[in-house]
Amino acid sequence: MILAIDVGNTNIVFGGFEDDELKFISRLDTKVSRMEDQYAIKLKDILSLYGFDSKDVTGCIISSVVPPVTQQLKNGVQKLCKVDPVIVCPGIKTGLNIKIDDPSILGSDLACAAVAAKNMYPLPCIFADVGTCLKIFVLDKDGSLLGGAIAPGPRLSFEALSGKTASLPLVGAEPVERVIGTNSPDSMRSGVIVGTACIIDGMIERFEQTIGQKTDIVATGGYAELIAPHCKRELTVNPDLVLEGLHIIYKKNRKK
Repeated sequence: MILAIDVGNTNIVFGGFEDDELKFISRLDTKVSRMEDQYAIKLKDILSLYGFDSKDVTGCIISSVVPPVTQQLKNGVQKLCKVDPVIVCPGIKTGLNIKIDDPSILGSDLACAAVAAKNMYPLPCIFADVGTCLKIFVLDKDGSLLGGAIAPGPRLSFEALSGKTASLPLVGAEPVERVIGTNSPDSMRSGVIVGTACIIDGMIERFEQTIGQKTDIVATGGYAELIAPHCKRELTVNPDLVLEGLHIIYKKNRKK
């Protein structure tokens, strides 16, 4: 089994691949204070929960946007599974032609999502990662990553509304039943959830005008399923896009 791990600002997502099939997904909250032994224990419990053993893990790949977590997690995997994880970083083989100003600063999660989008969907393609941040990036007809846009995502927006105002509550991300909210929580949900959908629609339109072509649209991230129904454009929701990209990158970099 190949273990793919996506370390985000809010969650760490674990995925297990056997024969190119994603067998399980598990999530753990991101905490920079965890040590390698704690990660080893958590991972052992996760594998056991889904009917696997540490000996089943023959390879591992990690994408991380939280540097303090990366080394501790890598050490924990090594200690438990006796494999040396591949880390998605500059210089790794991705098969991507990255056309941003400095390819070395591209977030590893974006690289993984772009690799999956290029390999799994028609080109040109726009992919939106809707999580703590909202990241919308575009691949051209040749599969080159042109760049994109980054904005506060739903989680940051909810936290900012309650944390930076005196009277607005902290509300959870729930389905929006009315676009015109009649109380503060519903109005906040409409503003954040439907508002994010409007940003995605608007950026898709601007991107397509810029490249002069219609595109396929893929959405991923923890809020994708909540946001997608409010978008005017049709979005393919793939919550596993980054994990799929990790698996593809692992296969490009594994030792023969």
